[in-house]
Amino acid sequence: MPRPSATVRILTACLTVSWGVLVSADQQQKKSSPAEYSAEVGVGAEYDSNVSVEEVDATSGEGDYALTADLGLEAKKAFTEKVEGAVTYDFNQSLYDDFSQVDRQTHILGTDLSINGTSIDSGLSLYYIHSRLDGDKFLELYRASPSISGFLAKKWFARGAYVYSDKSIEERPDRDADTNAGEFDLYYFRRGLRSYFNIGYRYRDEDAEAHRYDYTSHSAKLRYIHRWEMFSRLAKLELSWRYEDRDYDGITPSIEDERDDQRHRWRGDFEIPLVGQAALQLYYSYSDYDSNYPQADYDQELVGTRIFYRW
Repeated sequence: MPRPSATVRILTACLTVSWGVLVSADQQQKKSSPAEYSAEVGVGAEYDSNVSVEEVDATSGEGDYALTADLGLEAKKAFTEKVEGAVTYDFNQSLYDDFSQVDRQTHILGTDLSINGTSIDSGLSLYYIHSRLDGDKFLELYRASPSISGFLAKKWFARGAYVYSDKSIEERPDRDADTNAGEFDLYYFRRGLRSYFNIGYRYRDEDAEAHRYDYTSHSAKLRYIHRWEMFSRLAKLELSWRYEDRDYDGITPSIEDERDDQRHRWRGDFEIPLVGQAALQLYYSYSDYDSNYPQADYDQELVGTRIFYRW
C-alpha cells in the first residue's frame, strides 16, 4: 500500500526541518536554558451507557463500568528566547467489567516546536498514536500539523493549523485512510486564563481505501473555561459543545445510499484541588449521533471520576 511510504516521507521532511531549526537556534545561543520536566498520573472509574468502538462503527447498545488509568510525561526546553521544543508521552488504559474485548490501551508519542515571532507565532507538531484492544493491535496513526497563531487584540487570540494524518486499522484495511484538514480557533480572554471562551471550525477530507468510507466534514466547537480559588489553589470548570456534519462520498451497500452523519457532543468537566498537587476530576458527557446508517445512529452517556497528581 503506497500510503505508509508517503507518510514516512512527509514526517521525515518535517523532522528534518525541525532539526535544522533547532540546530540553528542552538548555535545562536551559547548557553541554553535547562530543560523543564513535568508529569501527571491519574486513576479513576467511569460508566459508559453504550460501549462502542467509534472508529469501526461498532456499538453494543449496553452499558458497562470501567477502571481507567493514565500517565503523561513532558520534557520542555527553550533553545533561544524565541524557539522552544517539547517531547511528550501519554498513556491511557481502560478496563471494562463485562466488555473486556474492548479494553483499550493507547500510547501517544509527540514532539512540538514553537517559534515566537514579533506578532505571529508558528509551530509544528508531530504525533504517533498506537492503540490496542484487549491486548491486540488495533489502531496506528501518524499526525503532522504546522500552525500559526497570534493576538488580534488585547483579549482576542487566533490560531490556524493544517493537519495531515495517516491511520491504519488492524484487520480493517478498507478503513485505512489519510486525512487533510484545516482548523481555525478564536479565543476571547475575559480574565486571562482564569476565564475565557474558545470557538473553532474544522474542515476535514478523509480518503479511505474503500470509497464508501471517504467523507468530507464540517465541524464546530464552543468551549468555556473558568478557574477560581478553592482551598488556596485553582479549581477548574470546563463546558463544551462539539458538532460534526459528515458527508460520505460512496454508496453504503447495506442502505443503498450515501451515508450522512450529524454528531453532537456535550461535556462538562470539574476539577477540585485536594492535598498538595493532587486533584479530583468529575466529568459527564452526552453524545447524540444521527445517521441514516443504523450502526452509527445512537446516543451515549459517559460519567466518571478521576484522581490525579501533577508534578
